Amino acid sequence: MYILGGTIKTMAGADIENGCIRIENGRIAEIGKRDEIKVHPADCEQVIEAADGIIMPGLIEAHCHMGIMEEKKGMEGDDCNETVNPITPYLRAVDAINTMDAAFDDAVRAGITGAMIGPGSSNVAGGQFAFLKTKGRRVDELIVKAPAAMKVAFGENPKVNYSGQGKSPSTRMAVAGMLREELTRASQYARNKKKALDNGEDFAEDFSLECWLPVLSREIPLKAHVHRVDDIFTAVRIAKEFNLKMTLDHCSEGHLIADELAKEGFPAIVGPDLASRSKIEVQNMAFKTVGVLNRAGVMTAVTTDHPVSLIQSLPLCAGLAVKSGLPLEEGYKAITIYPAIICGVADRVGSLEVGKDADIAIFSGNPMEVFTETLYTIINGQLVFDGKKTCYMGDL
Repeated sequence: MYILGGTIKTMAGADIENGCIRIENGRIAEIGKRDEIKVHPADCEQVIEAADGIIMPGLIEAHCHMGIMEEKKGMEGDDCNETVNPITPYLRAVDAINTMDAAFDDAVRAGITGAMIGPGSSNVAGGQFAFLKTKGRRVDELIVKAPAAMKVAFGENPKVNYSGQGKSPSTRMAVAGMLREELTRASQYARNKKKALDNGEDFAEDFSLECWLPVLSREIPLKAHVHRVDDIFTAVRIAKEFNLKMTLDHCSEGHLIADELAKEGFPAIVGPDLASRSKIEVQNMAFKTVGVLNRAGVMTAVTTDHPVSLIQSLPLCAGLAVKSGLPLEEGYKAITIYPAIICGVADRVGSLEVGKDADIAIFSGNPMEVFTETLYTIINGQLVFDGKKTCYMGDL
């Protein structure tokens, strides 16, 4: 496949005007100016003329629940929170994601080619997130990274869910205490396992604790649901105590402590700012948060938190952040390369570079502007959406 013309925003350097991308075996084989790359249309199945369009890496949603909290399905389609036990780190999102959820098609139509999907925030430890491509029927074939993060939640949500059941946690102290207790048990388990294996001894694995090993070894981060300033700092405190990687998800009051967060070095996934202030801890959320954090030096990505805000509004949320002070080029990065880095998949997606997956979105203009159309969406080098035909390519 060749993509010819248009402006290529690589997210890995300068834009390329009147560009050319050659795709081979699902990956980017060549990228450059159109007059610098020899084009052999007879040797490929498809040639896409981008004309005056903008060619970008496929957009990335860094935090959502599509397929695990399905639209229009009620309880039957809601597998987001196991609200009978506040500590469920062993749950895996891949076991509950329904790729037939309409949100996947909406994502593809919006040029979104990758998404971080996982459990909600009702539990202190909710389970494992996975990073998936957005087109396909079998979830196993969509996985880019699983597990990709461990969901933990601070503040209002676990308090509300369990105080009503007459058990812990009913305070923020209990949320933090229960997480520390679980991490301490997991750390001891990791030490015992290593000692046994080093000595050539048998070791009985504990399914409920094995899931913590990639977190403790810093292979994947804690994915911390935090809105308020105090919850953000509690999450930082615990991550530092156990020497863990972490992302600050939602981070609604991050703009109030931007300089402090920049010193700590944890990235933020901000949103859903296109939703109502439906609970106490989000009273200070605003589209300016992304820009304030970004200017302070915090790596930031934008999220819809679908279905809290609809997945297809992702580029518009970035646009509203730009309107509120985020630099334009940083707006592009906040829905491409930054979420790829934050989610630990930047070796494959998030920028247009030779050797990376050919996950590409072509737009009629800036996707952060409301009237911009998605012209084409390409995943793994396959054309999966043709906006000119207003239908999907391949089997429906």
